[in-house]
Amino acid sequence: MNFRRVLIPLLLLVLGAHQAAAQVSVDLRFGKSSFLHGEPIPITVSLTNLTGRDLKFQGTTESAWIDFIVNSTRGVPLTAVSKPAFGAVVIPAGKTVAKTVDLASLYSFRELGNFSVYSIVRLPGQGHRGYQSRRHLFTVSSAKPHWSQVVGVPGKPGKTHEYRLIQFTGDTKNQLYAQVADAKTGAVIRTHHLGEVLMFREPTVTIDGDLTMHVLYLITPTFWGHARISPEGKFLGRDLYKPTNAGDPKLAKNTAGKVITVGGILYDAKAEAEARAKERKASDRPAFIYE
Repeated sequence: MNFRRVLIPLLLLVLGAHQAAAQVSVDLRFGKSSFLHGEPIPITVSLTNLTGRDLKFQGTTESAWIDFIVNSTRGVPLTAVSKPAFGAVVIPAGKTVAKTVDLASLYSFRELGNFSVYSIVRLPGQGHRGYQSRRHLFTVSSAKPHWSQVVGVPGKPGKTHEYRLIQFTGDTKNQLYAQVADAKTGAVIRTHHLGEVLMFREPTVTIDGDLTMHVLYLITPTFWGHARISPEGKFLGRDLYKPTNAGDPKLAKNTAGKVITVGGILYDAKAEAEARAKERKASDRPAFIYE
């Protein structure tokens, strides 16, 4: 057998594959690596075109042009519940395009623990081959609620949901989450990340007449957050408050049964920016005006 005849074509094939792989760079990025069960898991995939010509990535009815492969640390692959809905993308030569997708919308993550993920992107005609990113590790965990309350669901007799307020230490600082779960099965419906929290002031929770959950919590020494979540699990918004000389803001019910924040000053970012701009304009005036 002529090993030289066999070896040279194999080497050319390997070199050709390596060169092709180097023509499109695929990179994955997480904002953090630890997630609470039920919260979104956003991951950003960046594609850099190094081919010297424009490239068009476009899926078909059978398969998407981008796939995310998720495995448990035991090596068991997770089955996707949906495909990422990315339309056709044209990447000019030498340019980079970034797309963000929520892994929690593609996989159920019913079992908690450690996972790995990598991405494969394909040009039309590449089939199962394509350009692959490096693997990234992340964790999906649960945590004991700091507070919980079961409520009915308006318009759905017999249906009950459980509100949960969870303090969770992820990668670094203390984080606060509002979670809504099915009260009978315990299945998590939605988890909302409320942001960082300073626990030397206890967060307070109040349910209003519409069964909306109101959470007041300390974000920084000078800012409080008032977040609202519906019984169906929808995030209804958050306002920021500053304390007054009289003390910290508090949640209270008015005569109409609505929950409001009292004892604090509502923070208006736009008004404060305009005030600072006026101060700068005044300080920019020539010195002789003041003489």
